[in-house]
Amino acid sequence: MLHYHTIPVTPFAQNCSLVWCAQSLQAAVIDPGGDLEHILSEVRARQLKLQAIWLTHAHIDHAGGAGELSERLSLPIIGPHEGDQFWIDALPQQSAMFGFPAAQPFTPTRWLHDLDTVTIGEETLSVRHCPGHTPGHVVFHAPQIQRCFVGDVLFAGSIGRTDFPQGNHEQLIASITGRLWPMGDETVFIPGHGPESSFGRERRSNPYVGGT
Repeated sequence: MLHYHTIPVTPFAQNCSLVWCAQSLQAAVIDPGGDLEHILSEVRARQLKLQAIWLTHAHIDHAGGAGELSERLSLPIIGPHEGDQFWIDALPQQSAMFGFPAAQPFTPTRWLHDLDTVTIGEETLSVRHCPGHTPGHVVFHAPQIQRCFVGDVLFAGSIGRTDFPQGNHEQLIASITGRLWPMGDETVFIPGHGPESSFGRERRSNPYVGGT
């Protein structure tokens, strides 16, 4: 069984998630944007064995702590897609711009592409490349528990911003309708900010993609 726990971090209240295999207690952390001591205290409280960092995209509130955490614990950084290399290179500037602690740039151990998989313990999640908010944005789908970790692609009642460099509104809508909706209306998604929702609920009522 796959379990997860969401931890809001950084002044932007970004939803960092711990995901772990119940059998092995091996875990990955999705989008450690900051507040590393808080994240690690949650890891210790659950007696988890942290194995990897998974990134949906490289904005500062999602990736700001990844380089330091990787260095401290010798963890591989998995993702995002290489379309976000320029955002990784700009992490020091992003941190200064938004008043975050200094962020270390890094080179991911492994870039992710559409239809790749990632594994933690005995659990495997599928990867979908969902550009639009950023060109290299990916999501992590866990069909075994009907969950998807979508970063800033989709929110309860909203969608990701596309006014950042290399954002693309049409691409984002295509990612949502073409790659998220086929995961099924019952799939619950964990967004990068705010409460969880389901794809079915957003298809019915989201003002940006409702009725698609």
